[in-house]
Amino acid sequence: MRRVRARVLLVTLGVTVTLAAPVWAGGSNYGVTPGSRPTLDGKISEWPVPTPKFARDPAAGPDGNIYIAVMNGNKIARFDTKARVFKEWDLPPGAQPHGLLVDRNGLVWYTGNGNGTIGRLDPATGKITEFKSPSGGGGPHTLVIDDAQTTIWFTFQRGDKIGRVDLTTGQLTEFKTRNGPYGITLDKAGHVWFCQMGGDSLGKLDPKTGAVTEYPMGDGSRPRRMATAPDGALWVTFFGNGKLAKVDPATGKIARVYDLPAGASGGPYAVSVDAAGLVWANEISTDTVVRLDPATGTLRVFQLPSKGVGSRKMIVDGQGRLWYMGSHNGRLGLVE
Repeated sequence: MRRVRARVLLVTLGVTVTLAAPVWAGGSNYGVTPGSRPTLDGKISEWPVPTPKFARDPAAGPDGNIYIAVMNGNKIARFDTKARVFKEWDLPPGAQPHGLLVDRNGLVWYTGNGNGTIGRLDPATGKITEFKSPSGGGGPHTLVIDDAQTTIWFTFQRGDKIGRVDLTTGQLTEFKTRNGPYGITLDKAGHVWFCQMGGDSLGKLDPKTGAVTEYPMGDGSRPRRMATAPDGALWVTFFGNGKLAKVDPATGKIARVYDLPAGASGGPYAVSVDAAGLVWANEISTDTVVRLDPATGTLRVFQLPSKGVGSRKMIVDGQGRLWYMGSHNGRLGLVE
């Protein structure tokens, strides 16, 4: 294992930042704490979305339903998990939602990748509120919410920034970074961690000081997405070399690396962790989903029923079931 040396970047803050406690149980950071199904049956079901225009990034709501960002269709979709039917809402022109989450009040928050906003949809009324980026763009990408549900953190992939929305005031603050920030998670100490695909590294933002520390993950690793486990460990997919890594947030060092079944070209993309600490990752090039038991090192592989699925985000719901959205095949999938 190569030695990791941290590099600290000084950041000038636009406003005073208040630290909020993070959601860490199950690696969620998505408002709904995941459950666990250690004896998963392995049944896989898929449903075609009404508007299959690069639908992506599913998230569970407190009502048990699944919400989806329909990026190129400029919509938010909801899948009723009991009735097995969809409902859609149109978003403001040019929003092009990328990521989304649902807070404990049932409000849907999304990144407006196309118009530089963070949006909020109230499914009960259909009302949409937009919060504009101070810099006017930058491609808001992936978002997470803290445990107190007063703060949303998100990445600006194209703008090389990390964003913060104060949900009590609606104020949006930006923090400068670099190397194409992508996936994001929060650790138990309140730090904001993010993948820097362009720099083969992870970044850690300290909200108290605005300092960003970078931790190299190895040449060609291209870390893509990450999640926090119940024990506080960080899990990261290495899209560039087909590996799944466990990272110690106290040191930023790689604690262990797992070779995934599809190999270096498998393209591990999304990652999620359930309440028991079981880690899910998908291999986008082979239409497979892998579940790792870190306690034993056992990998269980699930072959998805469709070809060319194109999953970019997965989520474990409160019942411990895994949901994925096929951006390429336009189908919402469930592993249970």
